[in-house]
Amino acid sequence: MRNPMRGAKPSTAVTSSVETENRLAHNNHHHNGSTSSSPSPLPTEKSGVLHHDPEYTGANVDFSHVDGKKVLRKMDLRLIPMLSLLYLLAFLDRGNIGNARIEGMLPDLKMTGSQYNWVLTIFFFSYCAFEVPSNLCLKRFRPSIWLPTIMVGWGLVMTLMGIVKDYHGLLIARFFLGVAEAGLYPGVAYYITMWYCRSEAQFRQAMFFSAASVAGAFSGLLAFAIAKMDGVGGVAGWRWIFILEGILTVVVAVIAFFTIYDFPDTAGFLTLDERAWVVHRLKYQGSKDSGKMVAEVDRFKWRYVWDAFTDWQIYLSLFMYWGIVCPLYGISFFLPTIIKELGYTSSTAQLLTIPIYITAAGLAVLVAWFSDRAGKRSPFIFGCMCTIAVGFIMCLAASGRGVPGVVYAGVFIAVCGIYPAFPGNVTWLSNNLAGSYKRSAGMAIQIGLGNLGGAMASNFYRAKDSPKYILGHALELGFVAVGLLAVILMRLSYTKINEKREREGAGMLTDAEMSDMGDRAPTFRYVL
Repeated sequence: MRNPMRGAKPSTAVTSSVETENRLAHNNHHHNGSTSSSPSPLPTEKSGVLHHDPEYTGANVDFSHVDGKKVLRKMDLRLIPMLSLLYLLAFLDRGNIGNARIEGMLPDLKMTGSQYNWVLTIFFFSYCAFEVPSNLCLKRFRPSIWLPTIMVGWGLVMTLMGIVKDYHGLLIARFFLGVAEAGLYPGVAYYITMWYCRSEAQFRQAMFFSAASVAGAFSGLLAFAIAKMDGVGGVAGWRWIFILEGILTVVVAVIAFFTIYDFPDTAGFLTLDERAWVVHRLKYQGSKDSGKMVAEVDRFKWRYVWDAFTDWQIYLSLFMYWGIVCPLYGISFFLPTIIKELGYTSSTAQLLTIPIYITAAGLAVLVAWFSDRAGKRSPFIFGCMCTIAVGFIMCLAASGRGVPGVVYAGVFIAVCGIYPAFPGNVTWLSNNLAGSYKRSAGMAIQIGLGNLGGAMASNFYRAKDSPKYILGHALELGFVAVGLLAVILMRLSYTKINEKREREGAGMLTDAEMSDMGDRAPTFRYVL
């Protein structure tokens, strides 16, 4: 039984019931080829607050006059800044342990290099395990409740990391940090697909993901400043990094309770016509290229979750994901240390990370814009992964040869490939999963299992391999090569399936049956 859900934000833009009836009387028709057998009801309104209806398609409303670009701008301004801030803080809190390390954390806690690697690794075990449950909870409890709640959780854990006494305390704290942060990235990545169509998603994914690039730069700058507090209150500088960044996260989480919107059909900042336009596009986006409009299913069944666990494309995409995420985490954990090992001081090492991440942020958004305009994913992902490979080849060739500038340049080039490739990789799979709950589970599986690459990468750069880190660079390069092969196989598979569906058509299947099939329906076309 569906549980009605309260809208995200009350607003005077919500049309009154009288106005709704008048509008329906004037527009009592199906719009744009909707295949519904009867008009879908408008979302219900109680006490000025809209309630989400997963069966709503927007077909009852004449939205032909809606200015699509204006609506997208409104959505961008209301959604993307807060999502970017949330992910910036998540990435900041996850990666600041690298900054704490070079500020003296290991000797203070009497930790060895291998113990440090275990502290990094354990985060990903809990992070992976809780991603699918968290994404399913996102729709059940609503984004405006779920995302800020888990954010408060990881902010508290981060703050408490500043008072740990030994290795075991830090290990436990990192485990629970993974539990709390598990829902953020897959949740936000899925949340974007609830608002934006396939041809618009990567640009928005990149805008909020590029916050991670800024976080990389900001992390170095902030750590550089906070480390100056060493000794204040009798607390070491690296502890202040955890404490202050954790408190900042909790403060932003409280604000997020009031600034995150739930669903397009309950968005108070959109008019009735605009809400209908957004919902209608989302419902029929997967089949529009087939010539037969079939609505995407949005109700929950455990079968849709199982469909995600048994879908070949998710597991093939994992190899592509690992080819990007292993270099991503390896560099975010060890870039300050690598630069320090090149002969720079601790403070200079922090500052030298900044230009790398700022450049990567700009490239991520630029590549995503071109990818959305082209309506293609694989060529851009493949090109970016080739760039990653070039960067690590440079690192391997120059390590231990007395040319630290070349190693730095190689890392720079690799990061400039990683950050545009990552949102492209996540967007490509989300574009090709149909059915709201299957997409929710499928994206969480990809990101959850994919982030086990982070567990692997945290052990690539061993203390005993410094300053050359040849093993780490070589392993990263190997994962990139496997990822490139996965991109080719996915592109060929999608092309073959699309051609087969084009030839054979829908057959005798009803619209309801095809809707229930999701991306396996003969009317669904994969994005290449």
